[in-house]
Amino acid sequence: MRRREFITLIGGTAALSALPRAAAALDYPTRSVHWIVGFPPGGATDIIARLIGQWLSERLGQSFVIDNRPGAGSNIGTEAVAHAPADGYTLLLISAAQPINVTLYEHLNYNFVRDIAPVASISREPNLMVVHPSVPVTTVPEFIAYATANPGKVTMASSGNGTIVHVSGEMFKMMTGVSMLHVPYRGAGPAVTDLIAGQVQVMFATMPSSIEYVRAGKLRALAVTSATRSAALPDVPTVAEYVSGYEATAVYGCGAPKNTPTEIVDKLNHEINAILGDAKVKARLADLGGTALAGSPADYAKLLAETTEKWAKVIRAANIKVD
Repeated sequence: MRRREFITLIGGTAALSALPRAAAALDYPTRSVHWIVGFPPGGATDIIARLIGQWLSERLGQSFVIDNRPGAGSNIGTEAVAHAPADGYTLLLISAAQPINVTLYEHLNYNFVRDIAPVASISREPNLMVVHPSVPVTTVPEFIAYATANPGKVTMASSGNGTIVHVSGEMFKMMTGVSMLHVPYRGAGPAVTDLIAGQVQVMFATMPSSIEYVRAGKLRALAVTSATRSAALPDVPTVAEYVSGYEATAVYGCGAPKNTPTEIVDKLNHEINAILGDAKVKARLADLGGTALAGSPADYAKLLAETTEKWAKVIRAANIKVD
């Protein structure tokens, strides 16, 4: 067989083999899709999955079932998706936890970077640097001065070792040189409760867990942790306005098992981006303190890589361990 004929034949065979994948993507989904969330119902991760899942169901004509599999800092749910068939019918709601867990846990039964394919980013949500009203400060510089004058006496609550709340606080300590005593809790709820009671003094709390208490005057917001101010609290400055380069946000998105057909990934990405353009969805995300974050799978992959590297540096420098 002549070389040119051989190349033509190979090319034709490759095109034919791609046809079933393209046809599957064209028809996708033909049955219910399970969207796994690694946390219990009711939290921000669950709410975002249900919000986007409902719209995907309406747009694509099949149910997107939210499957809560909490435990081990979201590792149980992530592992389930990593080992699921790569057919687009099992998805993962990615939060701040997965990029952190890459470094936080030494032994995992999956490799997040290798085993999960980024599909689409959904939203970016800052934390709030909040203090109990008894703390005699109203700004970040005043807090730094207060903590410097009282080394090791300021107590910093978190929702647990290695959570976005914890690493946000550790990065603040690294970048300012202040000393604070970390007090981990089992979840944001108990931590915020003790902060309101004055048992601890400061917390880099998630926006959904703290914003209503700020509005009610039970907590004082010093700053948001995003690079720009939040529309939910436009009068509250950013940490970066006083600590150059500081940025700590939770990015939510959708992932799928590796080797999920590109056609299916692209279709989901297109639909999620269309949903994020809807004014009602933007408003609901804003209620949670977040902003819509549309982009390509490649954009999301780059963002996840950058975030994973950032938190790896903090975790190693602070020597953060899990129980």
